[in-house]
Amino acid sequence: MKKRFSEAQIIKLLKEHEQGVSASDICRRYGIGNSTFYQWKSKYSGLSLSEVKRLKHLEEENKQLKRLVADLALDKTILEKAQKTL
Repeated sequence: MKKRFSEAQIIKLLKEHEQGVSASDICRRYGIGNSTFYQWKSKYSGLSLSEVKRLKHLEEENKQLKRLVADLALDKTILEKAQKTL
């Protein structure tokens, strides 16, 4: 599914909400669901655009590190099994 909103657009939507526009009006205007809006609000509320970009970068780095650890754990298990069979 194609991502429709950039981080800058999400921050703009949340700032509108902070200025008094109701969540239902924002959802209707931009064609998003209430659950999507509240997920964005819980994740991005109070963050600046630079903080959001840093958060995205850290999440990506964390994902890569988790994948690396999983690969290493699998390699270790395979080596242990190979040593037992010898």
